[in-house]
Amino acid sequence: MHFTLYSLDGVKFDDQVYEVIIPTLDGIIGVLPGHMPLISVATDGVILVRRTATERDDQRDVFAISGGTVQVENDQLRVLVDEADSADSLNEKEVQDAYERAKNLKANAKDHVSLQNAQAMMDRHAVRLQVASMKRRKK
Repeated sequence: MHFTLYSLDGVKFDDQVYEVIIPTLDGIIGVLPGHMPLISVATDGVILVRRTATERDDQRDVFAISGGTVQVENDQLRVLVDEADSADSLNEKEVQDAYERAKNLKANAKDHVSLQNAQAMMDRHAVRLQVASMKRRKK
């Protein structure tokens, strides 16, 4: 099956794969070769990519994503998201600092909109932090 991950800054992944696990509004789904056609909404979370059936969990490609769409058709999986960061591209310290800044913004929010925006930033950075820590565990 061919998997392509698109973000607003370009293609983040484009290759043949065995399995992709994706967070959606309906829950976490696994897509394997031969999957039935599907269109769904991707949610903020972690995408796990297994290139071969024998690949170990600690060898998977890992991405933090932020919202988007999922399309499966004819052994092609396309995921279009606002943001996508691979584990290898994330610096855990920088992501932790960004999370703390968002937490501070939330604590100092003066209105409902600022509070919601800060919470959304915290949620996004929490996912990125999870992915960054997965990179550390792979070593």
